[in-house]
Amino acid sequence: MVARLEANGDLGPGLVREALLALDREVLMPQAYVRRSAPGEKPVRRDLLDWSEPQDRRELLAVLYGGDSVLIQHEGEPLLGRPRRGRHDGSITSMSTTMRLTSSLLQELDLRPGHRVLDVGTGAGVTSAVACYVCGADVVTLDRDPHVSAAARARLGALGYRPDVVSGSGEYGWPERGPYDRILLTFALPYVPQPCVEQLAPGGKLLVNVVTTSPSWPALAVVTRSPGGRIHAQLRAVEFAHLAGHGIKRIHLPAPLRERLETGQACDLSASRSFRSDQAPPAEEAGGFWLALDALHPGLVRHWGVEGLALGAPDCGSWMTARPDGTGSWSVATSGPRDIWSEIHQTAARWQAAGAPAVYHLTLEEGGEQRVSAGHGTHALGWRLPPPSAPADHTTSQETTT
Repeated sequence: MVARLEANGDLGPGLVREALLALDREVLMPQAYVRRSAPGEKPVRRDLLDWSEPQDRRELLAVLYGGDSVLIQHEGEPLLGRPRRGRHDGSITSMSTTMRLTSSLLQELDLRPGHRVLDVGTGAGVTSAVACYVCGADVVTLDRDPHVSAAARARLGALGYRPDVVSGSGEYGWPERGPYDRILLTFALPYVPQPCVEQLAPGGKLLVNVVTTSPSWPALAVVTRSPGGRIHAQLRAVEFAHLAGHGIKRIHLPAPLRERLETGQACDLSASRSFRSDQAPPAEEAGGFWLALDALHPGLVRHWGVEGLALGAPDCGSWMTARPDGTGSWSVATSGPRDIWSEIHQTAARWQAAGAPAVYHLTLEEGGEQRVSAGHGTHALGWRLPPPSAPADHTTSQETTT
């Protein structure tokens, strides 16, 4: 697993690599779910692989060290003492994140021996194990689910690690043990949680994925506190992100809209049009542009399985496809009340005028307002992140994902 991460450029030399090489994942995750039903088949059928069963070990090792997400909890069940049996339907409520994402964030976190670390979203305990290996005993790991916390406490202890394992709302952090030199949130939010920022020590760093309702263009917020106490924050597009936190609304392409994007056929031909354009949409690699489009013209989802560019707006049924025609022009088809092609080029013009930023400045006001910005004067480009929503129950506010 580590060799594959290195070969793909997702992991470099250093203490994180050493920690991953030393980590017996079968101790942290002695059970894991695997899907047995075919894609689209209902009900969804899953089996629980168990390390204590010799016939399961080969398949479980492949799951644990394959690098993909590992499914560890179904419908909020207790993890300790769980019998080996299959599950039908229901949802996975905790998992260990893909190692490509985990390793990249752990490296960016720049863990050092002696750091005080807050790991928000315990999950299987991979992040906590790495933090304990690198930094020592001054690690707090926080999860909304006490069953997940209980299992992580026992299994990390079996590896010789003794972090402070606590249960509560991730958005509020754990001020009792702060401030922290490093804070990592392993679920995505529409904003940066201010209580966690307040728990950041001078010289500290906080990482959290920031998302909108769309799953297509996630971002990473990097928040640092200077030795003098001043907060600096940036926002940049990323390819992969943690799952959205518990209760956060997400939109997806329904099957009929996906079919229209794949075929280019509108159900109402009077509401559609096709044309050629010499204007190319910004490249996929222009992450700063796509963040701006998502913020300024929300509600769009990209269909990544279609050649060229295919975007749909589930709320109103609008869609747009654009494919290169081989002559340097683009063949464009649009349908619905939204003119998505125009939205793209209006946003592209503003983004270019602001200097085509790949990284945005993120302003975190003490009153709670959070603003994203780039450029200056008449060429400024920016938007506000939504205000935090206060959960009614502080112990049940976030999904666990790592």
